[in-house]
Amino acid sequence: MENVVLIIHLLLALSLIGIVLLQRSEGGGLGLGGGGGGGAAKTGRSAGTAMGKLTWILAAAFIVTSISLTVIAAQKAANESVISGAPASAEGSVPAGSDLLPTLETAPADAAEEEAPRAD
Repeated sequence: MENVVLIIHLLLALSLIGIVLLQRSEGGGLGLGGGGGGGAAKTGRSAGTAMGKLTWILAAAFIVTSISLTVIAAQKAANESVISGAPASAEGSVPAGSDLLPTLETAPADAAEEEAPRAD
């Protein structure tokens, strides 16, 4: 479920980037200045284009998938603990990877004694 929502989220993000880049720049931030559509000078609002409406739809869907991913992640985090997720051996105090290291029982008592003395 999380992967499906994540893929939809990524597609929405790419679509939103593309649709914003395709729109005509009207100059000036916050709706100030820029090209005047027919009734824009009288009402203070620009005419709603298909691209503008599509941008709002994609933005709303992007926000919905963002919230959905946050809820899914919170539910997964509530079900597991940091301590319970750590791997441990049968004793519970030594990590499982430590059995690869030689111990005193498996290592030779003295490697120097096993070598034959050299005659100089």
